[in-house]
Amino acid sequence: MTRQPNFLFIITDQHRADWLGCYGHPVLRTPHIDALAARGTLFEDFHVAAPVCMPNRASLMTGRWPSVHGLRYNGCILPQSATTFVDRLASAGYRTAAIGKSHLQPFTGLPPQGRDFDPDVERIEAWKTNLGDYGQEEPDRYTGEVGYYDFPTPYYGFQHVDMVTGHGDRCGGHYGQWFRQTAPDWQALHDRTNQLPHNYRCPQAFRTPVTEGMYPTGYIRDRAIDFIQNQSAANQPFFAFVSFPDPHHPFNPPGRYWDLYSPDDFELSLPYSAHRNPTPPMRYLHDQWQGAGEQATPQTAMMLDDQALKEMMALTAGMIAFIDDAVGEILQALKANELDQDTVVCFTSDHGDLLGDFNMALKGALPFRGVTRVPFIWSDPRNPQPRRTSALASTVDISATILDRAGVRAFNGIQGQSLEPVLSGNHAEHRDELLIEFNDGGRRVGFDAPARLRSLVTRDWRYTIYLNQPWGELYDLRNDPNETHNLWDDATAAGVRAHLAGRLNHHLTAQMDESPESLRLA
Repeated sequence: MTRQPNFLFIITDQHRADWLGCYGHPVLRTPHIDALAARGTLFEDFHVAAPVCMPNRASLMTGRWPSVHGLRYNGCILPQSATTFVDRLASAGYRTAAIGKSHLQPFTGLPPQGRDFDPDVERIEAWKTNLGDYGQEEPDRYTGEVGYYDFPTPYYGFQHVDMVTGHGDRCGGHYGQWFRQTAPDWQALHDRTNQLPHNYRCPQAFRTPVTEGMYPTGYIRDRAIDFIQNQSAANQPFFAFVSFPDPHHPFNPPGRYWDLYSPDDFELSLPYSAHRNPTPPMRYLHDQWQGAGEQATPQTAMMLDDQALKEMMALTAGMIAFIDDAVGEILQALKANELDQDTVVCFTSDHGDLLGDFNMALKGALPFRGVTRVPFIWSDPRNPQPRRTSALASTVDISATILDRAGVRAFNGIQGQSLEPVLSGNHAEHRDELLIEFNDGGRRVGFDAPARLRSLVTRDWRYTIYLNQPWGELYDLRNDPNETHNLWDDATAAGVRAHLAGRLNHHLTAQMDESPESLRLA
């Protein structure tokens, strides 16, 4: 490889690290992603900047934490004035494409849940933002029955966009337009009353009549292959962002992937009873589960019985298996078009899922490792030897790493640190500690105001504080990797707690936007 490398960046949604074969899952088979890891570096201790979709995707794009880039929680926007690493690649001559889920702007068109919101009352904001300029992912942009909505590009640096919004078999965006134009009976396929028979009772399990080829995973696979084929003759490096909305709920893998795995294949190794002193949100969900509280919304963490969770696991495994097969076909297209020796391939996810931990599922103000730890695989033909690293790293580091590998200068204000010293084998460590932010957009899981929390993660500890709460979390990860014993009130851990509080204060003090730089003395 003598020219600037191409990049194929593959990202999934709500996919915890240990749900891949190469990360040690005892049941799930992911041969194509495993083969990718066998030709590159697998990060074993890689965490998100924020354990929820939009803020962490914005951190990926900008290399900045949510409190700095501004997309604090789902439903906000990433300002169009934000510089992304894709902007920098495009400026350096790269052909850039986003295929699949972007989620840098809201895509529901719905008002927020769990928060006082009156659409008839004008809201005066601290920043002058024309929200009419931020509707590129909303449903009403994609209602045309003929042709595709062609919104202005570049879109956060992407010159070509095949937009997929939403989750499951009812996604929108360009995919939704293609689906309606391709399937004459699309309305019947999207009607839940027409779902295929099944006996699952876990929440949001729908057996879709949509075929594998018509499902969003198949659409994204095919559009990615088209892009690769079109680039094969181009004398220009490319960056392709291939983003699958699965395995995020709802749980409806199509075709043979529905029953590829059985609930009986899975076990719950970490029941609610395994936690020695559950936190208030855990106790709230437990009361909900027992019928003492209001029911959770579809997007909120919930607690379920073992059978429902095993069903959820089986369907999640089916969705991941479909993604793995799609990844295999995309990688084969790289090879068939003689681009595999010029292309760095990355694989990650935007956040994880509780998926059975302490009988919980989904995500929320519960920053356990199942939600914050995600896969990150870097496969570079320049260094194809298999390697596993325990270096502590974050989503914010991805942008700096890609720019470094491309030989493109980063921008002022980027907070991520290039992983190149680890990838080259020159350094075994990357960070001593890292910050994880979570801001909720509404009142959920028992909080009387939208939860705001900050976690400091080291190799040995996880320390978490909650705004205006007298309690917090402290886990000894070396001796308690499953986070089953909260040491917050343990007198023997008081010294560690005080030390980590000081370190977290250091990180919070550093959370200042350093862009733009001052141009004058005063």
